[in-house]
Amino acid sequence: MDFTDKVVLVTGGTRGIGLETVRVFCEHHAKVILFGSREETVRKAIEQLESEGKQVSGYYPNLNHYEEVEKTIQEIINKYHKIDILINNAGMSANKKIEETTSKEFVDIMNLNVNAVFHMSKAVIPFMKEQKSGVILNTSSMVSIYGQPSGVGYPASKFAVNGITKSLARELAPYHIRVNAVAPGIIKTDMVESLPEEMIEPLIKSIPLGRIGEPVDIANAFLFLASDMASYITGVILQVDGAARN
Repeated sequence: MDFTDKVVLVTGGTRGIGLETVRVFCEHHAKVILFGSREETVRKAIEQLESEGKQVSGYYPNLNHYEEVEKTIQEIINKYHKIDILINNAGMSANKKIEETTSKEFVDIMNLNVNAVFHMSKAVIPFMKEQKSGVILNTSSMVSIYGQPSGVGYPASKFAVNGITKSLARELAPYHIRVNAVAPGIIKTDMVESLPEEMIEPLIKSIPLGRIGEPVDIANAFLFLASDMASYITGVILQVDGAARN
């Protein structure tokens, strides 16, 4: 899987799954641009990757503001002349019961998890159409299939991501643009690592493969779906969850 000369854009690329995805694509010789929520986090991620010998660039537009996104994408096009792969990974989770969830909290989740995917895709697609090629990959979740006991906004947003994925796959197929999503299960991110051991052990026991997933497991799924090895795959929600089927 050689991504030499491929331009890859990863939102939510400063930590966790996003940062590991940036790292993996760099290791496969892609030109990677990461997006983060703040200048500070973008700079810190770039410094970390550069200390590993990887070259990346970064931006921090407000993904909820289409004009900011559109301006940033134009800057990237002016510099790199194309975008081959867009990975919509930025997102936030929720775990409150519905009666404890404010309308603002629900809207905030939908704004980042859904509207940002729409804004990024809308801004990038015209250039991919001109290229007559491209790949858009979205981060979904296992809860987009099974729901979750609380935090209704998060699965609702990921159900929407699945709908965007399947619909754009059909809309963009005539332009040779593939659209897929990866639905991670329980992954060893900062949030999971901070849980006490008595909470983590039951999680592991619920996973048939007997372990919590690593960010690189998701990054490798993105890598495969972005590669020519997946050239006949579009409109798929790929579950990467160790068979943790609820």
